Parts: sequence; C-alpha cells; structure tokens
Amino acid sequence: MSQHPRSDRSAPRPEELRKTVAHTREKLGQTVDALAAKADVRAQAMEKAADLRTHAAATAATLTGQLRETAEHAARLAKDKTPDPAVDKAAHAAAQLRSTAARAGQLAADRTPDLVADKLGHGAAAARTYRTALLVGVAALGVLLLVRRSRRHR
Repeated sequence: MSQHPRSDRSAPRPEELRKTVAHTREKLGQTVDALAAKADVRAQAMEKAADLRTHAAATAATLTGQLRETAEHAARLAKDKTPDPAVDKAAHAAAQLRSTAARAGQLAADRTPDLVADKLGHGAAAARTYRTALLVGVAALGVLLLVRRSRRHR
C-alpha cells in the first residue's frame, strides 16, 4: 500500500471546496423550498382561490360588457320602432310619476317622527357600512330558497 503524493492539480483548494459547499447548500435549500411548497396545501389552495377570483372577475367584466351592449342595442331598437306619440306619452307619464313620488317622499318625511327618522338613518348607515356582508347574506338566502324550491319540485 504505497501512497502516491497528490499533485497540486488534482487536489481541490480550500476556496474551491468552499464554493462547491456553498453551491451545494444553495441547491439543497432550493430543493427543500420546492418540497415545502408542494407540501403546503393551504398555500396551494390560497393560490388557486386567487387564480379563480381573477378569472371570475375577468369573466364577469366580459359578461357585463356584453350584457351592456345587448341592452343598449335592444334599447336602440325599441326606441327606433316606437312611434313618437307613444314616446312623448311615456315621457309625460314618467315626469308625472317623478313629481308624485317626490311629493309622496316629502309628505312622508314631514309626517315621520324624528325618532323613527333617526333610526332609519342609523339603519341605512349600518347597511352602507356592512354592504358586503349584507349582500352575501341576501345571496345566501336566495340560494337557500332556490335549493329548497328545487327540492320540492323533484
């Protein structure tokens, strides 16, 4: 068992060893991070939910635009095909309705006790503050009623 002396070329230098160790540690850290990300189900679910929200918002915007265009087109067609006397009569009826509604609102405001008006104001402010929760609750109630109705008809 003879030992051959190593040449300077074959023996790695300490600096090279440090670089190799640092590079290996970096690769190992990246591998551990990748494995941790794969194992983090909650983060994956949150990312998927964010993607779905983005997709839903884009779809809603597209559908809203299409619906708006369709409504505008239908309104133009209706206006073009409606005779002028009918349009004038409808405009006059709408003006009368607005006037009557304004008078009724003023009369109701004049006859409503201050305590009731204050309570209504607080209720309206609370509804504006908690608008999202209120809308979600109303939507959930609507879905519940639709499901219940569909089960009855089966």
